Amino acid sequence: MTFVPTRRKAHIHGLLRFAVGLATLVATAAFAEEAPDALVKRVSQEALSIIKSDPRVQAGDQAHIRDLIEVKIAPHFDVDRMTALAAGRAYRQATPEQKKRLADEFKSLLIRTYSNALNQYRDQTISYEPLRAEPNASEVTVRTQVNRPGQTPVAIDYSMEKTPDGWKAYDVIVAGVSLVTNYRDEFTEQVRQGGIDGLIKALAAKNSAPPPPAK
Repeated sequence: MTFVPTRRKAHIHGLLRFAVGLATLVATAAFAEEAPDALVKRVSQEALSIIKSDPRVQAGDQAHIRDLIEVKIAPHFDVDRMTALAAGRAYRQATPEQKKRLADEFKSLLIRTYSNALNQYRDQTISYEPLRAEPNASEVTVRTQVNRPGQTPVAIDYSMEKTPDGWKAYDVIVAGVSLVTNYRDEFTEQVRQGGIDGLIKALAAKNSAPPPPAK
């Protein structure tokens, strides 16, 4: 596993939250037929616009932000696949009921985590690389770059798959660090300590804890 210094790791965690937040604020049906790079670009630009203009987001209204994410994130991310990748072998050995409970708790954790950071990125711009994929590809990587005033640009790549409901992201890679991999070590340790039910309980405890104070 690649070692990431503490300060850089914390910064990457923040960018991961930002990257996922970019995909939370656009209606579902409009993207059913869009190409994956067009979807990412449209969602990103509209998300940045809302971050900059929505007074309730700027004020840190967590309930409002979570409602936006709850409604908008699921159609654009394959949470089941993300959960399977993050939990690894434990997910494959889980019962259907355990898989559903785990995916539900993981989605809640993502919503909770990223709602706390959605309004922290107001001055960024995003550039988009041309999509490199075969015309009939069912999986692609959409590559973008976040440009931050006075700082080094950061690559943010979206691993996406074509589904009957349109293109969905199943991983986000920030500066070479995978969102799924970022959770895998934690999930593995929880499973080692208490099995798949222990992991579900640990996530449920995080989701039921009081939210951190707004910064």
